[in-house]
Amino acid sequence: MRRYLAFLAVLVLPDLAAAQLAAGPTLSAVRARGSVDCAVSPGTPGFGAPDSQGVYRGLDPDSCRAVAAAVFGDANRARFVPVAGGQRPTSVQTGSVDLVASTFTWSHSRDTANALNFAAINFYDGQSFLVRRSANIRNSRDLAGAAICATAGSTSELNVADWARANNIAYRPVVFERADEARNAYASGRCDAYSTDASQLAAIRTAFADPSEHIILEERISKEPLALAVRHGDDQWLDIVRWSFYALVEAEELGITQANVDEMLNSPLPAVRRLLGQSGDHGPAMGLDRRWAYNIIKAVGNYGEIYDRHLGPNTPIGLQRGVNNLWNRGGLMYVPPIR
Repeated sequence: MRRYLAFLAVLVLPDLAAAQLAAGPTLSAVRARGSVDCAVSPGTPGFGAPDSQGVYRGLDPDSCRAVAAAVFGDANRARFVPVAGGQRPTSVQTGSVDLVASTFTWSHSRDTANALNFAAINFYDGQSFLVRRSANIRNSRDLAGAAICATAGSTSELNVADWARANNIAYRPVVFERADEARNAYASGRCDAYSTDASQLAAIRTAFADPSEHIILEERISKEPLALAVRHGDDQWLDIVRWSFYALVEAEELGITQANVDEMLNSPLPAVRRLLGQSGDHGPAMGLDRRWAYNIIKAVGNYGEIYDRHLGPNTPIGLQRGVNNLWNRGGLMYVPPIR
């Protein structure tokens, strides 16, 4: 009889209590701590930087807030830990943070040798060079003999070395531990060029006293799929981070926004009902509440809203969606179905 009553008690538990019983090591630690801890850039406008009040804003912080909303129903439970580029793998491997959301390129060595799992690509990019207009540099070959700033331990540093070797170009590397140090060195004239992802260069340029004095070369010397990463060994946490981002893209495709998400709870469309937890057990399957995705969208909007808020044409950075548009609008943003 006691075993039977215990079985009935499990059946009537609310979703969140049931989810807590099924929580794996990372989800348990996150709930016990009361926050999702995210490694973020020390400061890259549009992607992740503190505002005048010290609040982190950008695509990456909002990607982290989405995970916090999925886990706690509260996006404010995201905590941001500024981490220099070369220290990001270590920070997540050692458990100092729960995930990396920091313009972090998905590469083979990081995925394997660094014991990381990449959950989802939240921005497709490519590396280029920022140079002064007055230097009359028109293409990368004009950088022969130039001093080029980059961040130590980043894919940017490695890509510049590969580009130089492939094109038989001699240059002077000027490498710094932190991205902001590299940017400041370029701004002060210690370097002839600064090299990192083209979108970040567009963001960095807006902070200069005269942005028009700086240009981004049209060439791209690499592929840079920027992604969210977690450590190996906890598939449940990988699923939570992955599908929290996928929910943002799925919401945009289905026309669900921060403003209309409550109205969309009444939608008869099966895909909408599954996403918002009106049918199916997709949240509990990950150890979360059925309204995990509803909580995400209510807190931060969909992917397009986040992009437009921080990077889009009406921001100082002014990036068109391009390859980061939805797959049915000419871009690469395509996620598996929630069903």
